[in-house]
Amino acid sequence: MTFDPVFLSSLTLVMTAFGGAFLAALWISLVIWTYRDIRARARDPLVQTLAALLVAVLNLPGVLVYLILRPQRTLEEEYQRTLEEEALLQALEDLPLCPGCERRVKEDWQVCPNCHTKLKKTCHNCSKFMELAWNICPFCGTPAAGMRIESTSMDDALRALKIGDDQSDVKVES
Repeated sequence: MTFDPVFLSSLTLVMTAFGGAFLAALWISLVIWTYRDIRARARDPLVQTLAALLVAVLNLPGVLVYLILRPQRTLEEEYQRTLEEEALLQALEDLPLCPGCERRVKEDWQVCPNCHTKLKKTCHNCSKFMELAWNICPFCGTPAAGMRIESTSMDDALRALKIGDDQSDVKVES
């Protein structure tokens, strides 16, 4: 086979052109990728422009510098993280606090397990839990024990006591 210098020159020129086109396409794609990536990570247009210019000027070393300096999380990841934190804080805030020791207690606890402070009282009629400040049971409408009943007369109150005493005597006898 004969050695043709023109063919070798043409082949070198074509390979150089393909190599240059590849490097130009790589450079443009790195600039575009950097710009898209920084837009997902930062809202500041100046930062977005500087990141794209860094890669445009320095090419591959610019990409390495950008990868070192870019924010770790995207704006979407930061937003999701914030939502998760707010949901956790809301769940904690929904739990009531013990008035004695300020620790979290559950809704259905009658006594704080830490400081033994009474949290709820029991209705004498329906046995459901009531807040300590309530004077009447919201479930059955019975006034709390020891509370004054406005609509009854003295005779009705004494009659209720007498019936209660008679029943207690019956309970004692049996």
